[in-house]
Amino acid sequence: MNVFYLSAALFLLGTILLGLVRVLRGPGSGDRMLAAQLFGTTGVTILLLLSLALEESALMDVALVFALLAVVAAVAFVRQHGLPEPPDTPIHSQQAESAEPEEPNDDR
Repeated sequence: MNVFYLSAALFLLGTILLGLVRVLRGPGSGDRMLAAQLFGTTGVTILLLLSLALEESALMDVALVFALLAVVAAVAFVRQHGLPEPPDTPIHSQQAESAEPEEPNDDR
């Protein structure tokens, strides 16, 4: 069973490497943040699998700390960049109205 856990951890490490490509080439900051969330989730899973394979309970504590750090990173990203709003929300229509140039008033 330990071989299965180790091979699953190795496979997940490969998915992290693919996520690294998305971080480096991602078209937007949202894509990069999702890849970083992939790192956090997959890193926790790898640590839990290694904890089972090596019968080392301290790795479970480290996995818990990584899970908490992943949540903090997501909250920090949202506070920094904000959540994207769909185009048909009222906030976009207000911005579009304020972006329109005002017509000069020639009623002297």
